[in-house]
Amino acid sequence: MAKVQTSSSRPYHIIIFGASGFTGQFVVEELARTMSEGPNGTLKWAVAGRSRPKLEKVLEQAAGVLGKPELRAAVEVLVADVGEPDSLAAMCKQAVIVLNCVGPYRFWGEPVVKACVENGAHCIDICGEPQFLESMQLNYDSQAADKGLYIVGSCGFDSIPADLGVIYTRDQFKGTLTAVESFLTASAGPEGASIHDGTWQSAIYGFADSEKLRNLRKKFGHNPLPVVGSKIKRRCGKRLPCSTVARTQRFLHEDYQETPVQYGAYAGVGGAANVAKMLIVGVMFWLLVKFSFGRNLLIKYPEFFSFGYFSKDGPSRKQMEGSSFQFAFHGEGYTEGQDPSQGPPNSKIRTLVQGPEAGYVATPITMVQAAITILNEPTALPKKGGVYTPGATFARTTLVERLNKHGVQFSVI
Repeated sequence: MAKVQTSSSRPYHIIIFGASGFTGQFVVEELARTMSEGPNGTLKWAVAGRSRPKLEKVLEQAAGVLGKPELRAAVEVLVADVGEPDSLAAMCKQAVIVLNCVGPYRFWGEPVVKACVENGAHCIDICGEPQFLESMQLNYDSQAADKGLYIVGSCGFDSIPADLGVIYTRDQFKGTLTAVESFLTASAGPEGASIHDGTWQSAIYGFADSEKLRNLRKKFGHNPLPVVGSKIKRRCGKRLPCSTVARTQRFLHEDYQETPVQYGAYAGVGGAANVAKMLIVGVMFWLLVKFSFGRNLLIKYPEFFSFGYFSKDGPSRKQMEGSSFQFAFHGEGYTEGQDPSQGPPNSKIRTLVQGPEAGYVATPITMVQAAITILNEPTALPKKGGVYTPGATFARTTLVERLNKHGVQFSVI
């Protein structure tokens, strides 16, 4: 069982590392909203990063936004730098859980995971970079298991809505669910929408290192998961990566002997004008990302090469207030008592996961609620520690119910 108690030497339930970053500032605000949801109704927490003045400014900003002037005095500020291992060790020794908001994770993530594992802290991140996530599983899973620590990646958008959405669909299906397709749509208000360029940079380096990811996966030596029911067919359209869901389904099949669910994920891009823009962006991106000078251009001018979808400033608060997302899940399988080997699936289900702006409203909600769930439900986690996906970690917890209470809604339609 996960150790979640604070002590005199480990005084904080949660430390937010990278709290002064673009996403980190919104994680601070979200955690401040949910302090009463900690163990026994209390939560002891701190913020950490390289610059004390910047961290203090973030707390002052959060106090103003939330109308909580006491916040600055109630939350401790810790100085820690990803380039200084001793400072990371000192930070991790004081935390039950570290929320790591420092990316791109392929450059800055491993020292934090290493420090957490060596110093007894659970770790949660919001990484969407498969190469980092899977290399952490390969390199630290056994060490985390030996120490009873839970290293949980991808606890933001889109991984938690997708991963938990498949599990929710399975749980609501009366029988054996065998395949799910999801369709993502995002909406913007009159102010438009924007994404901070940190996400853009992660995508650039991810595509550039795709060959390394293929080689990394060979090291696991996995056998293909069994296909139950009709094999899912690939559709035309914008297909989303879904490695997190695949890793979860492998865990559930191998550790819990559950039927693996096939999964395909797609995104809506709007009308003809948006389709044309996406095609142009895709072609330019694919051509430039292969070469170092091209990657430098993409990083230097994110707004130009993405038609304004990504920017160095990120979205304004008004843009975030007007934005939302929706995942529609279409599942099929076999009703109770039906033998999957005797014919095609005979039942369907549709579910929905929807919520506020994805990157900087929904993501802080999912990240914070993941941490709150670990603190409150340690007996519902996998029996041993390790490096896990959100679905593997939270399949048997009440995380979905917690998210429903915070505006990320799961429902059957």
